[in-house]
Amino acid sequence: MDINSINIKTESHIVTPESFDVGSAVGVDKRYWFIAIVKNNTEKSAAQKLHKAGYDCFVATQKDVRVWRTGRRVSVDRVVITSAVFIYCTECERRIVVNEPYISRFLTNKAAASTVGGRPVATIPEVQIRNLRFMLGHSDTPVGLVDRTYGRGDRVRVIRGSLCGLEGEVLVSNEGQSELLVRLDILGCAKCAIDLVDVEPIR
Repeated sequence: MDINSINIKTESHIVTPESFDVGSAVGVDKRYWFIAIVKNNTEKSAAQKLHKAGYDCFVATQKDVRVWRTGRRVSVDRVVITSAVFIYCTECERRIVVNEPYISRFLTNKAAASTVGGRPVATIPEVQIRNLRFMLGHSDTPVGLVDRTYGRGDRVRVIRGSLCGLEGEVLVSNEGQSELLVRLDILGCAKCAIDLVDVEPIR
C-alpha cells in the first residue's frame, strides 16, 4: 500500500506532537516512533542512510518467495507500506532528519486539532510497532495495510502457529475469510489471514 494514498498534510514547519511533555525540555529526550515519507522505491536506501547515521529505523517489509519461469525460487523483501520509513528518535533529532535530502516530510496527524504551526506530527505507540514487526516477521500469509475504517472486532490472542502470542482483533471479510487485524492508529490496520481455530478470545 502507498502511504501517499492516506490523507496527510505536509508540514509547513516543524511542530511538536500533542503527546510530548510540556516543559523546558519539550520532549527533547523522549523518543517516539515517527513516520518519515520518502520517494517510492527508496524506502530501503533511505533506511540504510538513517542506520548509518545512527538512527533506529525500519521499513515494513515481508519476505516473499518468487518463482521465475526457469523454476528458480528467490526470496525477496516486499515493501508492505510504501514510501514510509519508521524512525525512533527524539523531536530534536527529527528536526535534523527532516532536512535530509532523501526525506520528503513526516506524516502529520490530520485528525488532531490544528494549531498556529499546523497539525502535530504523527506518532505510533510502541506496542503497535512491536505487533506490526511481529506480524511481518512471522505471518505465513501475505500482510497488507488498509487505511479504511474497520468496525471493532472481537479481541483475540493467537494460541498456535507462527503468530502465537500476538494479540489483535478478528473479523470476517466479505469473502468469508477470517482476518487478524493489528491497529496502527493513523495508518489504519495491518491484516493477514488467520484460522479461527488458532485464536482464543481475550476476556
